[in-house]
Amino acid sequence: QVQLVESGGGLVQAGDSLRLSCAASGLTFSTSAMGWFRQAPGQEREFVAAISGSGGSTNYANSVKGRFTISRHNAKNTVYLQMSSLKPEDTAVYYCAARRGIIPVTIDSEYNYWGQGTQVTVSS
Repeated sequence: QVQLVESGGGLVQAGDSLRLSCAASGLTFSTSAMGWFRQAPGQEREFVAAISGSGGSTNYANSVKGRFTISRHNAKNTVYLQMSSLKPEDTAVYYCAARRGIIPVTIDSEYNYWGQGTQVTVSS
């Protein structure tokens, strides 16, 4: 079965950087677009970033554009989210998601598989 395992979350201060990783198994990784979503307490899950199967196309939420970078290493079946200039409002549980398709869409219902999430807390 498909498994997505996130890692790299933690507690950091505002302005710090953090890199999240998501290791995937049980799917054809190179033909699966990957996405990162996040959910803060009391809020709905929101799109953060997505990357195409080849890595040649990316999408970002306006709130993270210029601060976050999504990338992937297909030989390692891993997708990354490099987060810089972190703000307290970035505090959330971050989820990795995979979809059966190469297009890096921004809608969570278009993703077929989800990880368990990793907590990111940014203190001011």
